[in-house]
Amino acid sequence: MPGFAIYRLPYGETCQVMIQKQGQPEELLSVTTLSGKRGFVVAPFEVNRQHPVLLLHPDWVEERKPSELTADNTLTAMLNDMIYDRPAGETTCYGTKGHYAIDFANFHAHILNGEFSKIVLARCQGASLPEGKGPLELFKKACQMYPRMMVVLVSAQKCGTWLMATPEILLEGKGKEWLTMSLAGTMKLTGDQLMFDNPPTAEHRFAAKDSSIGWTIKNIQEQRFVSTYITECLEHFADDIEEDGPYTMRAGNLVHLRSDFHFTLASNDRLGELLQKLYPTPAVCGLPKEAARDFIVSNEYAPRGYYSGFVGPMNPEDHTHLYVSLRCMRIDQDGCALYAGGGLLANSVMDTEWDETEAKMETMMSLINT
Repeated sequence: MPGFAIYRLPYGETCQVMIQKQGQPEELLSVTTLSGKRGFVVAPFEVNRQHPVLLLHPDWVEERKPSELTADNTLTAMLNDMIYDRPAGETTCYGTKGHYAIDFANFHAHILNGEFSKIVLARCQGASLPEGKGPLELFKKACQMYPRMMVVLVSAQKCGTWLMATPEILLEGKGKEWLTMSLAGTMKLTGDQLMFDNPPTAEHRFAAKDSSIGWTIKNIQEQRFVSTYITECLEHFADDIEEDGPYTMRAGNLVHLRSDFHFTLASNDRLGELLQKLYPTPAVCGLPKEAARDFIVSNEYAPRGYYSGFVGPMNPEDHTHLYVSLRCMRIDQDGCALYAGGGLLANSVMDTEWDETEAKMETMMSLINT
């Protein structure tokens, strides 16, 4: 069978099961061609023939509680038949701290010589899956552990099987009313900070701005780069742009700096062009964008594939929820690969950046270990 996607929106109590039983997912070689399209989107970090944009056209859509996924034997059997291994030609790409240190020195040198103002360095790490913890069980666990995040399990022959619990909206809305965000800067919560929360209400967002969590200059600068870039992108497409933030947002046991951008679109005819402009944001790529992406693809030890692309349902006249593919796990027959990255600036320090990727990988690693 061709493939499926299951997703649960932040703070949602139910998930959407979308199964394509007939035909193959549509393959697109440009994000711009998403204009006028509907379906479930799986986009890679860099679009090419090996990693096209995939658009699932579901012919089975159901709303379920996550606990019901494995309780229904018929549904479980159907989904298990569509869980695909790593596609042919994909490497295992399990990097060590030594590999990361080499990449860091290379990337950082190009910042210091002025080629980039910011660039994101990612890595992946292999892990074994305990018996009985298959993709559906891991999805259920992610829904329990990460209520604030968009949780997605998607599987298709072309991309393989991916699980993610991501906090970052790339584009969300319907009709004329839309939202995107800049999310950058990372700190790990410890001690009393683990009590911090900010559910999606204006009152809590305002309180979060005055929280006791202090941000470094590096994190503030990194988030401002992303916010400035998004503002410049939206000016070419949108009207009535309003920025709310930055404020502190919790995602698992991490916090990030977030700004929301609410805007209107006179027409959805150019939605693919807007996505192409926004993606990949400096939060997962760098500045200048095209040069940074080319450098990453050519020099990063761990090929990203569908990590740091975007996923989600797309229906401009109903509801679109496209999220950046972060906190990712690619699930294979012989284990899994966990992905994480961090933004480098001129004042970045290798050990600190490595620790940030370790903290981000805990989101997926905790699903395996608990």
